[in-house]
Amino acid sequence: MRMYVMLAILSLLLSAAVCFGKEERVKVSDLPAAVQATVKEQSKGATVRGFSKEQEHGKRIYEVEMTVNGHGRDVSMDAEGKVVEVEEEVEIGSIPEAARSAIEKGAEGGKILKVEALSSGSSSPDAYEAQVRKAGKRSEVRVAPDGSPKPED
Repeated sequence: MRMYVMLAILSLLLSAAVCFGKEERVKVSDLPAAVQATVKEQSKGATVRGFSKEQEHGKRIYEVEMTVNGHGRDVSMDAEGKVVEVEEEVEIGSIPEAARSAIEKGAEGGKILKVEALSSGSSSPDAYEAQVRKAGKRSEVRVAPDGSPKPED
């Protein structure tokens, strides 16, 4: 009996850990006013696909998913509407040679599905991230512009 109680508690703790940090889809009306203003500014000329919110490093983060000129662009903001990250889909041939080589090496034996330039709101990317499929499994390769590994913050 004690074993079943311990397993039940462990199961609840694991469930809570999985739910923490999980993205939750929301409507524009659920966004704080400051976030709505930033979304309006950032989405000029774009098609908005949706909104989400999640908890990251103890902070509430909101994201708007858009399509701009046929490619994906996601903008993450804090509750005050400050842009904290921009993920913009790019062609692998358009990124610096060192980053491209590192991504291709990390994807060796697999297929590069998508490449995104990641920036903290500035115009030049802080990192590049590629979604890769190898042996039927998806993974990511994340590198700095100079090709060095770039772990998530």
